[in-house]
Amino acid sequence: MSNDKIQLLNFSDPKIKTLHITWFAFFLTFMVWFSHAPLMAIIKEAFDLTTPEVKALLILNVALTIPSRIVIGTLVDKYGPRTIYSMLLMVGGIICVGFASAQTYEQLAILRFLSGFIGAGFVIGIRMVSEWFPAKQVGIAEGIYGGWGNFGSAAAAMSLPSLALMFGGEDGWRYALGMTGVLAFVYGLIYRKIARDTPKGSTYFKPKKHGGLEVTSKGDFYFYLLMNVPMYLALAVLTWKLSPSNLGLLNEIGTYGIYAVLATLFVVQVRAIYHVNEENLKHGVPEIQRYKFKQVAVLDIAYFVTFGSELAVVSMLPLFFLDTFEGLSAVQAGLLASGFAFMNLVARPTGGHFSDKYGRRKALSIFIAGLAVGYFVLSQIDANWFIPVAVIATMGCSFFVQAGEGAVFAAVPLIQRRMTGQIAGMAGAYGNVGAVCYLTVLSFVDYSTFFLVIGASAAVAFLFVQFMDEPSGQMAEILPDGTVQLIDVE
Repeated sequence: MSNDKIQLLNFSDPKIKTLHITWFAFFLTFMVWFSHAPLMAIIKEAFDLTTPEVKALLILNVALTIPSRIVIGTLVDKYGPRTIYSMLLMVGGIICVGFASAQTYEQLAILRFLSGFIGAGFVIGIRMVSEWFPAKQVGIAEGIYGGWGNFGSAAAAMSLPSLALMFGGEDGWRYALGMTGVLAFVYGLIYRKIARDTPKGSTYFKPKKHGGLEVTSKGDFYFYLLMNVPMYLALAVLTWKLSPSNLGLLNEIGTYGIYAVLATLFVVQVRAIYHVNEENLKHGVPEIQRYKFKQVAVLDIAYFVTFGSELAVVSMLPLFFLDTFEGLSAVQAGLLASGFAFMNLVARPTGGHFSDKYGRRKALSIFIAGLAVGYFVLSQIDANWFIPVAVIATMGCSFFVQAGEGAVFAAVPLIQRRMTGQIAGMAGAYGNVGAVCYLTVLSFVDYSTFFLVIGASAAVAFLFVQFMDEPSGQMAEILPDGTVQLIDVE
């Protein structure tokens, strides 16, 4: 066997075992996070919800994921993925059971908002997998983790309606959702028992300070502050969507109160980032420990257009097919649209493998160029298209989208090992920022323009990717005794 291949069935290999138990943890977090979606029609009828109330639940489901991915990334770097993944699964399971037990719309809304927390689970496994696999295998390993885990949302769509029907009665949906929550909670206990943060004898590197990324120059410090602004703007947009001038879930006082909290949090975060970097800014950083923040920024922008567009398109594609082609039922439209999510199983691992073999920047450039073309093609679909051709077009576009996601996270662990969780958290948060932006655009334009906007933004992202440096040589980490350890990144 060549050293760059992974034997997925070799369960006696500790790193293969770690990969499998970790992608399944991610699978369950996404299954819990999107468990409401396939049952929303039943929930709407059970609670006699209006369309604006349903839309509000969908928005609330992604709102908390933006800040929680940042928070979880910091916690992972500090306490290790084993502890944080088990905690997230158990807390997420409890919230899911609570949602299944809700008796009022207000309870549904609060618990759906809290459910966004479990959407940060993806970040944890990025650090775990990077600890167990060398640089020449980390791309495909992260791709398998992301692609197979991401399939949890599709698994929820395929299994939960049938499960609800099997239980039967008006509370069948509650039992289906409740079982999902219980499964996540139990697996959280199992994961804590069987997982390990690092291979035996390896060091788990931690940042010297917590509260923000360590940067290694004054220019990077200001660049980092600037890259935090879009995340707060996205949360402000979500607040506006829930305000009296839009969906009306919040009153005027609540809306302005949230705006004030967001502004305060931004100031607090700026102070925390300065505190983390104060020593570096005053005294400088040895050349061997430096990295370029532009590497992080490029991956953030790339994930904005890849995962951001995936989240947005998955939520609107069934309706797109339903409105575009006459004679389709809601079930048929949903099945046609499901091809987009199914591509995760092969596309992310392919993106990671391609990145390992041909280079990080080249892979990312090809996939983002491909998805830009893919979305321009989707913008041309109309009622005159042959439906199978339209489905093939969506699946082709989806391949480049998800392969691009795999390529992003093939590069994330190669920037600075001790901050992998935080870097993954920031990139992951940018994916949700992208979803908020694209779905906001969709609320103002038709489907064709929506796809064109994504394609145009991907073309811009392609230009940014050209500024990325190909990871090469070694990164330096400092051991607790002060000695330097070099880690290969190519």
